[in-house]
Amino acid sequence: MGEVPGRNEAGTAQGAVRVEAPARLHFGFLDLHGGLGRRFGSVGLAIDAPSLALTARRAAHLSVTGDEADRVQSYAQAAAAHLGNPDAVAIHVERTIPAHAGFGSGTQLALAVAAAVARLNGAAFSAKTFSASLDRGNRSGVGLSAFTEGGLIVDGGRGDDGAPPPVTARLAYPEAWRIVLILDQSMAGVHGTREVEAFRDLPRFPEAQAAEICRIVLMQVLPAAALAEPQGFGAGITRIQDLIGDHFAPHQGGRYASAAVAQALANAAAQGVPGYGQSSWGPTGFVLMPSEAEAQALVASLDRGGPLRFLIARGRNTGATITTAG
Repeated sequence: MGEVPGRNEAGTAQGAVRVEAPARLHFGFLDLHGGLGRRFGSVGLAIDAPSLALTARRAAHLSVTGDEADRVQSYAQAAAAHLGNPDAVAIHVERTIPAHAGFGSGTQLALAVAAAVARLNGAAFSAKTFSASLDRGNRSGVGLSAFTEGGLIVDGGRGDDGAPPPVTARLAYPEAWRIVLILDQSMAGVHGTREVEAFRDLPRFPEAQAAEICRIVLMQVLPAAALAEPQGFGAGITRIQDLIGDHFAPHQGGRYASAAVAQALANAAAQGVPGYGQSSWGPTGFVLMPSEAEAQALVASLDRGGPLRFLIARGRNTGATITTAG
C-alpha cells in the first residue's frame, strides 16, 4: 500500500491542491473467526461514483467550507500534527461521498485531506503511514488501497501488531462490467458506537464458514474477475454476502439493513441476476451487471419511485487523483 502515484517529490511545496477520490464497496469479511492469527480480511472494489472532490490552499489559519466541515477540520489537524507542520490551510469541499451508507466515506475523506495537506507542505504521502493518526484501516485495508490504487482488492486482515491489513491481491475490474447501486436515503447504516458494540457482542464466526468464504474468494471470485466471467463472480459474491449478512443480521435488522433495498435485491434476483448484496453495513445495495445496457435495463425494471435512488457505477482501476497548482 504505497504512496499515491503522481505525487510531487518531498520538499516541493504547492500553493493549491485538488484531490478527487473514489468510493468503495465492501463485499464482505474473509475470516471473522481469527483462528489463524489474523482477523477480518476483506474483499472490496473501488468505484467511480459516487466520489469526493476537495481543494486545499495555503492560508493564514485553518478554515473549511462545504460539507463535512467538522470532520475535515479534524482530519486536517491530525495530518498537520503527523507531519509536524502548522495547519494553516483553507479547504473547500466540492462534493462528498454519502456518509454511513456503505461507501467508506470517512476513510476517503480523511485520506484526501491528509494527501492535500502533505502535498501543500511538500511531503510524501502514504495511506499506510497516515492511517494510525487518522484512525483509519482498523478492520479493512480495502479503503486505503482504493484510495492509492483502485481496483478489486483483497486484504489479509489484522494481526496482533495492529498494523493496517496488507493487500494480498489486487486485480483490474473488467471495464465492461457495471454496478447498479441502490441507495436508501431515508436511513443510515450502523456506525460509530453501535458498530463497535456489534463487533463486541456478536458470537464468534463459525470456522467452517470462514474457510468457505476464503475458498470462494481464492478459487471463484478472483479467477472469475481475471477471466471476466460475470456469472461465477456474481454467484461467489452473493454467497459471501449471504454468510456475512446473516451473521450481522441481529445488529442491522436482517440480512440487509433496508427493507426497501432488500425488496429491490429480491426483484433483481427474481430476474436471474447472480450477483447482488449490501456494501458493509449498508443501507446501500448493489447489483453486479455485465454491461451498461443490462444495467440500464435493470434500473428501468427496479425504479418504482419511493425512497430509493439508483446509480450505475463502473469499477475504478486507479486510485485518487491529486493535481497541483503553484
